[in-house]
Amino acid sequence: MLRTVAAFDRIGEENAFAVLARATELASQGRDIINLGIGQPDFRTPDHIVEAAVKALRDGHHGYTPSVGIKPLREAVAADLHKRFKVNVSPDEVMIMPGGKPTMFMSILMFGEPGADILYPDPGFPIYRSMIEFTGANPIPVPVREENGFAFSAEETLKLITPRTRLLILNSPANPTGGVTPKPEVDKLVAGLARHPDVCVMSDEIYDHMVYDGEQHVCLLTYPSIRDRLILLNGWSKTYAMTGWRLGYAIWPGKLYDYARKLAVNLHSCVNAPAQYAGIAALTGPQGPAENMVAEFDRRRKVVVEGLNKLPGVSCATPKGAFYAFPNIKRTGWKAKALASTLLEETGVAVVGGPDFGILGEGYVRVSYANSTENILKALERMRSFLASRKAA
Repeated sequence: MLRTVAAFDRIGEENAFAVLARATELASQGRDIINLGIGQPDFRTPDHIVEAAVKALRDGHHGYTPSVGIKPLREAVAADLHKRFKVNVSPDEVMIMPGGKPTMFMSILMFGEPGADILYPDPGFPIYRSMIEFTGANPIPVPVREENGFAFSAEETLKLITPRTRLLILNSPANPTGGVTPKPEVDKLVAGLARHPDVCVMSDEIYDHMVYDGEQHVCLLTYPSIRDRLILLNGWSKTYAMTGWRLGYAIWPGKLYDYARKLAVNLHSCVNAPAQYAGIAALTGPQGPAENMVAEFDRRRKVVVEGLNKLPGVSCATPKGAFYAFPNIKRTGWKAKALASTLLEETGVAVVGGPDFGILGEGYVRVSYANSTENILKALERMRSFLASRKAA
């Protein structure tokens, strides 16, 4: 019998992809499926970005690139961060990644080992906890509460830090809740971290362009006191509708950069060349398509929140960022995963049960509004009819 390393028995996965697979299977059988489950913009990558990749291929950019990414793209990332947040980032701090997950993987691998604590948001992106458990470290959930607008509490977070804490993972705007943590709360957290100089921070800011209602994204790079222990995760997937291009970046503090480079050499060698040239075009080219996409998400957000709040037994806080709503379904009597599964099988509406995002996700489902308003309205009507006629199993 084959034997596996024990760590692989601890590793989890992202169940949104399991929902997508089941939705796709049902659609292939002729079912009318409306997918509000997967976190993927329903827009095409803007044409000028696609053309930049095509041109790169035609110009002969077919080979390996440096493991940290081509210099023009790293320079473009640094320039973009300076333009948007007035922070000085050296291209030599930037590492181009094949998406966002490798930065999570590397960060948690660097700090995770038996006996170490790693703090992560709950409800939160499931790969955080999965990777923490894989390393043998203790996953310590930082509660993200509905009554707090799904923002983290600086006071509550700081109280969870102990001498065993190695890494703190933050995510704002947040998946799955759409929560955005306001600047005063981030200020309090950073001030409190002065008492914990050995705790590093990984800030997942992949949704940083997607904020609404006058909110401003707070980039952790703007806090000089933690720059020497901050890992920033970002990329092109959400902002530029480039999920399938697998293109992301990280900003690493100097003392960690070479460790990350070595991991990249061992893990993926480099990011494919034409995608990197597309990334340059995305950052330096016209921003209109991305801005229009966010404006459309904002319109859909209002439709989703209004519709969810009219469903029997459902209430929904207004998300301030990303393209997710996280409605409270406790008064329906349904358990979240059972409701999500039954909705898909019986009504053809795909959502994701809150427990797929953490132990505090029970009583909620994630609804992605990265779908057309027409489909969203149709899905809401199916959900209304189902909840009005079906009692909890």
